[in-house]
Amino acid sequence: MSLVARSRDRGVETLALDSPHNRNALSAALVTELAAALTDAGDDAGVRAVLLTHTGTAFSAGADLRDPPDPDALVALLKQIVDLPKPVVARVAGHVRAGGLGLLGACDIAAASTASTFAFTEVRIGVAPAVISLTLLPRSDPRALARHYLTGERFDAAEAVRTGLVTAAGDDVDAVLAPVLDGVRRASPQALAETKRLLTARVLENFDRDAARLTALSARLFASPQAREGMTAFLERRDPPWVV
Repeated sequence: MSLVARSRDRGVETLALDSPHNRNALSAALVTELAAALTDAGDDAGVRAVLLTHTGTAFSAGADLRDPPDPDALVALLKQIVDLPKPVVARVAGHVRAGGLGLLGACDIAAASTASTFAFTEVRIGVAPAVISLTLLPRSDPRALARHYLTGERFDAAEAVRTGLVTAAGDDVDAVLAPVLDGVRRASPQALAETKRLLTARVLENFDRDAARLTALSARLFASPQAREGMTAFLERRDPPWVV
């Protein structure tokens, strides 16, 4: 069964995360399939831009704790989105948690419905938003990230826009996206590729400098006793022992 639904409309390739049973959690299988779909879109001259969206009520709940992706595979996926020679636009009409926010950070433009909510929940299960920081730290307000990274509290689309996690939000996310998609359809493929290269240079420098360190940190934390307890508590829908 496919975990990424594909469709195309006037040069815009839509890739919809299609695993609603686990809130589009980033499983090893989903990461692999999404990477393959992005490769196909990047190689296809008929694709002007990629629209990354979802089925169900969640854009992505973050890493699938039952079938987590290898940290190196997640790094490769995020870098692929950043490095794709075509704009990647996120369409969010649901909730985004943890690793799902790394996908938003990798996209060039992100639009959300006002009903969407966001949270960096890693600290609540004993890990850190390590790998996803490769895309988020260069593009988001550092003081806001400090609060949201350290507390894991939920915030709304207006706050996501204010902090730079999301480009724009509205009651009708498709209405918000209409001028964006019209704009990329009017741009030349060469101009889009070179302009994106200008915009992503700093983000790609982060990958070159920090990817190995953050991948190692992620692997170490996920293997720790506290993380094992935190993930077990999450799956059992109870508080971990450190909650006071």
